[in-house]
Amino acid sequence: MPDGTVKQINPFTGTEVWAVPGRGDKPLMNEVPVAAKEIDHSGSGKYCSFCETRYYEVPPEKARLIKTDGQYRSMNRVPPDKYNDSVAEFRRLGNLFEIVTIDYWKKNYNYRLTKDAAAWRDSYIAIPRGAEHIDAILNYKLKISSKSEQDIRQKLLFNKENMMDAFFGGCHELIIARKHYSDTAKFDTQLFSSGEMTEDEHFHYFRFTVEAMRDMLTYNRYIRYISVFQNWLRPAGASFDHLHKQIVGLDEWGNSMLLQIQMLRDDPNIFNELGVNFAAQYNLVFAENDYAVASVGIGHRYPTIEIYSKSQASRPYEHSDAELRGVSNLVHACHAAIGSQISCNEEWYYTPIDAVYKMPWHVLLKLRVNVPAGFEGGTSIFINPFTPIDLRDKLVPHMYNLRDTGLVTNLRIAEECRLAPNPLLYYLK
Repeated sequence: MPDGTVKQINPFTGTEVWAVPGRGDKPLMNEVPVAAKEIDHSGSGKYCSFCETRYYEVPPEKARLIKTDGQYRSMNRVPPDKYNDSVAEFRRLGNLFEIVTIDYWKKNYNYRLTKDAAAWRDSYIAIPRGAEHIDAILNYKLKISSKSEQDIRQKLLFNKENMMDAFFGGCHELIIARKHYSDTAKFDTQLFSSGEMTEDEHFHYFRFTVEAMRDMLTYNRYIRYISVFQNWLRPAGASFDHLHKQIVGLDEWGNSMLLQIQMLRDDPNIFNELGVNFAAQYNLVFAENDYAVASVGIGHRYPTIEIYSKSQASRPYEHSDAELRGVSNLVHACHAAIGSQISCNEEWYYTPIDAVYKMPWHVLLKLRVNVPAGFEGGTSIFINPFTPIDLRDKLVPHMYNLRDTGLVTNLRIAEECRLAPNPLLYYLK
């Protein structure tokens, strides 16, 4: 508009967004806030329930990723009395408070634990440390639910096995990183974020998550889609300010995904045409490597970065290691450019398991720097503090600095991007 307002409609969701002049003046801030407190290092490894010395405050581990002599190795179903025999760089475990519960799957689909998972459950509680762990976790969960001591005893007496099943065969899982604070942290706001990782650490974080997705599909045949997301800091919905991803099995795609699949049926190349090609025409592509491309999104409720895989594979677990590393590296670079002080959501989108029309795997990073309020609710017009150009211009200098200091590699930035037409190959048979 002549006054500088930029009106946007997201081509895939129809969301209407206005960026109003003056609201995007603030920079992406990563300075230590005035209210920050110095870290008491005597609490190292035990700052929250996700920390590495508090393994027994969360459900049993389905797997952990350890590092020895510079090499990563997965360990599945570590016995409860062996938790402290190794250091978990990343852990995979059931969410204590599921979104889609074990009861949902059992009562709606007659879902049952596999024989393998049931045998793991039984062997876990046969070990005294394991039985003690399970009892403590269940007691905690029931107390948080405001149950009386009598209610807790009755619940455990009659429903303990069903409640335990959520830990051993549930379909809402967490992938938890080891570190609470960054290695150089002096203040309690300097948390260990995705951007604080090395590229190699972030790749293994990604691959460990993808392996969890693949495994979940093997033990619940009723899943049609797995939601993968990361809520960074409490404004983005995090229960703990400790880095973790969540994966949730679903029995449907959701309406937004359904509409996008219908768009693909009409035009299989639409994610090139209205996604990356369109972004390139308006100079919104700001970084790429040989396997992925990043642009500023339009028509999002929050300032959003879109990272698309260029691969012909359309699901994360179908990517080769090289392709997966390429996507991971670009997502990592974008997190590093945003910085650890900005609250954000990381959301994965890909072709549903039972879809025949393909969409590319893409990751959205939504910066939670604005709070939708009454105006948005009453009009369905969302006010975004940054125009797409504003956000691009804030990110690009950070990208150059990260590359100059060697924190990111093999990255083309801004004018260096090749911008070949139709770079996403998902539509090829």
